[in-house]
Amino acid sequence: MQLRFILLFLFIGYTVLAQEPAIQTKQDTTATRTQKKQNPFKTGFYPISFFDIDLKYLIKYNNYEGLRLGIGGITNERLSETLRFGGYFARGFKDRDIKFSLGASVRVHKEQNSWFNLYYIDDIREVGSFKFLTDDRVYSVFEPRLVNVTQFYKHRTWQTNFQSEFSSKILTEVRLSRSRIEQILSYRFANDGILYDNYEVAEATASVRISPKTNFFTTEDGRIEYFDGFPKISAQVTQGLSGITGSDFNYTKFGLKLDYYIKRTDLSSTNILLEGNLATGDVPLTHLFHAYPNSPTKDEILQRFSVAGRSSFETMYFGEFFSDKIATFKVKHSLRRFYFSERFKPELVLITKHAIGELDARDKHLGITFNTLEQVYSESGIEINKLLFGFGLSFAYRYGFYHLPDFEDNVSFKFTFYLKV
Repeated sequence: MQLRFILLFLFIGYTVLAQEPAIQTKQDTTATRTQKKQNPFKTGFYPISFFDIDLKYLIKYNNYEGLRLGIGGITNERLSETLRFGGYFARGFKDRDIKFSLGASVRVHKEQNSWFNLYYIDDIREVGSFKFLTDDRVYSVFEPRLVNVTQFYKHRTWQTNFQSEFSSKILTEVRLSRSRIEQILSYRFANDGILYDNYEVAEATASVRISPKTNFFTTEDGRIEYFDGFPKISAQVTQGLSGITGSDFNYTKFGLKLDYYIKRTDLSSTNILLEGNLATGDVPLTHLFHAYPNSPTKDEILQRFSVAGRSSFETMYFGEFFSDKIATFKVKHSLRRFYFSERFKPELVLITKHAIGELDARDKHLGITFNTLEQVYSESGIEINKLLFGFGLSFAYRYGFYHLPDFEDNVSFKFTFYLKV
C-alpha cells in the first residue's frame, strides 16, 4: 500500500509539473487593486470606523446547527497600527447553542506583516477535516459544501500563533494550541486500555504556502490575492504532544497540496489539485482525514439535491470513509463559455476525482460505522455553471471499486453557485 502511494505521487507530480500554461494573464493595474481593496466581497471585511466586520460570520447553515447567525470582526489601523482585537459570537437555531471567539494580536514586523496572536475559541468543528493554516488567510466569500456537513465535535481551544510573510510569494504560520474535545456523536477512542469520549489535545503546527506566480496587496486585515497565478504549494506538519497541560495523545500529521492551473489561448482552462495527508501515532477519529464528502445520507436522488462544493466528492456520503493516510487527485476542465447574449454565457466544466487511502488500527474507533479507502474511489461528472445569477447545475457519477448496487445511489444531482463580484 505504501508503494502505491509513492508511485501515485511520483506519476501525478511528473505529469503536472511537465505542463506550462499556454498564456499568461496580465496583472491588475493599481487602480483595479484599489477598487478590489474597497470591495468587501473581495476582502471579506466591511469597515465601520475602527472595526472591520468579517462577512463570513454573518450567516451560515449546516445540518447540526441549522441556521447560524453571528457577528464578528477585527479592529483596524484607526484604533491602532500595532494592536488588533477581534472575535465573533454566533448562535445556531437548531442546537440553540452559543459559539464565540475572543483574542488579540500584536504586530512585530511591519515590512513582513508579522503578527503574534492569542485567541480563545468555543465552537464546533467537522469530524475528520484537515485545513492548511495558510489557506485560512486567503478569503473565500462562500464555501457551499459547509451547508451539507453533518458530523461535528465540540472544542474549547486556546491557541497562539505567529504569522509572517518572508517574501511576497510565501505565507507562513506557526501555531501552538490546546483543546478540550467533547463528542457530539456517540464516538469512543480506545487507546492504551482506556476508552476516551472526551479528551485533551495539545498541538504544535507549522504551515507554509508558496505561490510563485501569485501577487497580493496587503491590508491590515490580511493578504488579498489579486492575480491568482498557479501553481500553489502548501505544506503543513502537526505534532500532537501528550502530557502537555494534560493532553492525552502523541501523534504526527503531515499535509502536502499542489494546486496547478493551465490557461489556454482558446479560453479553456484546466485546474489540477493533488493532495496527500498522513497521520502516525495515537490519533482519534476527530483528528484523522476524510476526502471531503458532500452527499447527504438520504435514499433518493432528489432528497440529496443540495449545493455542490468547490473540490469535494459529490457522490461520497458523509461519514462513509476515514483514513490516516489518503491521497486525492482532482481535475476540472472548463470549456470556453457559450455565448448566447451578454447576460447569458453558461460554462461547461468536465470533472474527474479520485481518492485512495488506508487506516491502521481501525478497531480503536468505536461507536461510528465507516469504511476505508484501500481501493481507488472514482467519480466523474459535469457542471453547467452561471446559468442564472451565478447558479448552475452539477451532475456526478460514482464508478469503479466503490460503485454501489443501486444505480441512483451512485448519482449526484445538485446546483452550483459561483458568485462573481
